[in-house]
Amino acid sequence: MAGRYRFVLASKSPARLASLHSAGIDPEVRVSGADETRRPGERAVDLTARLAELKATSVVADLTITGPTIVVACDSVLDLDGRVLGKPHTAETAMRWWYRLRGRSGVLVTGHHICVIDESGRRDATRVGQTTVTFADLTDDEVRSYADTGEPQRVAGAFTLDGYGGAFITRIDGDPHNVTGISLPLVRQMLLDMDVAWEGLWDRGDDSPASLD
Repeated sequence: MAGRYRFVLASKSPARLASLHSAGIDPEVRVSGADETRRPGERAVDLTARLAELKATSVVADLTITGPTIVVACDSVLDLDGRVLGKPHTAETAMRWWYRLRGRSGVLVTGHHICVIDESGRRDATRVGQTTVTFADLTDDEVRSYADTGEPQRVAGAFTLDGYGGAFITRIDGDPHNVTGISLPLVRQMLLDMDVAWEGLWDRGDDSPASLD
């Protein structure tokens, strides 16, 4: 495709933004304000796919399109034996969830919706990534101390892989990026399927990732 794409992340998640930055992409951030209420009986995969599409569609509707544009939206929850865990919001709820999580495994489910608008028209796609997460058998004191940090209240499933919660994750089966809220391999493949080259989105300025040598 000719021309450089405007890349819009339809999310206020710092973890998603950091993941894209670390992968060489510098997105414009727009927040959708979409209604994220779960429908009765809605499964995790259906919920996250629906909300990701809703967020992307909402942001696209508010954009002034002046050139090739990509909008990426995501939504994440934890599926614990069919129970859908989003953000606990309060310390009490986070602690109650962790009493169930400790020593067990759950599936972090992230819905991804991508909208590409360019000279070929508009193309939309939705896919869902799933990663199994195994949690350490935390003590009661650890659960309380983790809730006191305020971190689990703000994130899907009441845990992070890239924050205080990282020490409480003993195993990841699947894409770890999916656990932080955006599966980079999945987004790359979705874009390839829509004729957009991932490497063409890299910001090759002075802030590109440094060598490990």
